Amino acid sequence: VGFLFEDAIKAVADEFPDTKFGIVDGYVPDKPNVISLRFREQDGSFLVGVIAALKAKADGADTVGFVGGMDIPLIHKFEAGYKAGIEYAWPECQILSDYAGSAPSAFADPVKGKELALAQIDKGAHVIYHASGLTGVGVYEAAKERGVYVIGVDSNQNHLGHVKETGENYGLTSMLKQVDVAVYLSIKDIVNGTFQPGVREYGLGDKVEIQGNTYRGIYFAMDEYNDDLVTQEMLDKVAEAEQKIISGEIVVPEK
Repeated sequence: VGFLFEDAIKAVADEFPDTKFGIVDGYVPDKPNVISLRFREQDGSFLVGVIAALKAKADGADTVGFVGGMDIPLIHKFEAGYKAGIEYAWPECQILSDYAGSAPSAFADPVKGKELALAQIDKGAHVIYHASGLTGVGVYEAAKERGVYVIGVDSNQNHLGHVKETGENYGLTSMLKQVDVAVYLSIKDIVNGTFQPGVREYGLGDKVEIQGNTYRGIYFAMDEYNDDLVTQEMLDKVAEAEQKIISGEIVVPEK
């Protein structure tokens, strides 16, 4: 899992040509036994951008923020989609953006994350979306201290915004990158004999039904921590945007 394993996957794919391999977030397009599982992070980020903008507007604020981990094209997709969603929902909203660094350690620096978040809060950020790995822990710390909201990334991180002492919740939502859906569908293809090497990109239109629940390649999180934070008006606007993205009416930028 991760782009840092691209060279390793290439090597073992050559060494074991009869074995199927998959790499998440990597790009190995030219091996006959490797599938690269990639995601349309920009589409999910667009949806949470809609929520961020409408939450700020509803609360009388006019600024939101983005904190990225490593300054690389993969994370630029999160930022670009987020900004596009904000502009779609509320063009007048101001957007702040910062990165923790240019090395892999930028994904594991909560002290830097808190520093960047506090600086954005001082500039008026009411909602901050982080795409920064463990660095985001610091973003949550800053938000809970200052009473603003955070949007988590990859998995459901809504619980990280919960304050036990007061019962308050500052986890507005999380952009879900459903790696499990991609892996499940890839394994299913292998079992069914339909494995296709190359690059497979997962987005809003990729769905799996399991025990009556629908799981998408990309989506956003709703649970007991943010039920009272995300209004029906916000959800309606997100649903509108989702359908336009799936239909191709909206093409979300990657950078």
